[in-house]
Amino acid sequence: MKDSLLELGEYIKTALKKPVREFYVYKGELVLLVERDALVRAMCFLHDDGACQFKLLMDLCGVDYPERAERFEVVYNLLSVRHNQRIRVKVVTDEVTPVPSVVDVFPTAGWFEREVWDMYGVFFAGNPDLRRILTDYGFDGHPQRKDFPLTGYVEMRYDPEKQRVVYEPVKLPQAYRSFDFLSPWEGMTDVMLPGDEKAAG
Repeated sequence: MKDSLLELGEYIKTALKKPVREFYVYKGELVLLVERDALVRAMCFLHDDGACQFKLLMDLCGVDYPERAERFEVVYNLLSVRHNQRIRVKVVTDEVTPVPSVVDVFPTAGWFEREVWDMYGVFFAGNPDLRRILTDYGFDGHPQRKDFPLTGYVEMRYDPEKQRVVYEPVKLPQAYRSFDFLSPWEGMTDVMLPGDEKAAG
């Protein structure tokens, strides 16, 4: 299996030449690192070439490595039903350089790109509807970035006693939950915990 994936990687690298920085096999999947400026051309090739036929974009996500100069990775997970293979394509970018949108190749990328924009702040050039999708339109920041603060922001709510809108620091309470470990809905039924011997008797 690994040999056939490496052969496919070599075929793609030879056909595309410069856009593919490197390729390797990780956990049974071929991973391609592609130059950002040639992303659309690489995706068109992977979609249309007879040896590839990666017609489905299964997922698109972001990863943040704040210690790197190009801190963000955008990861595309593709599936070829015809060849029963998966491939992962990665591009890197920084906080200001846009990544070309692949909406024209994979229409499902539209909402995925919106999510990466909302969560990480990665801009996708050419996306026809790049706006927030999970946070509110007035939200400030991108919550999946590793430097996003967990406290220090304010929230706005209507106070019926003061009969006006008030601003308060955000509180992130963690409600204490009491778990019933013997319940099949909440418990870990295949693990013996202290006290389980009482239930068995």
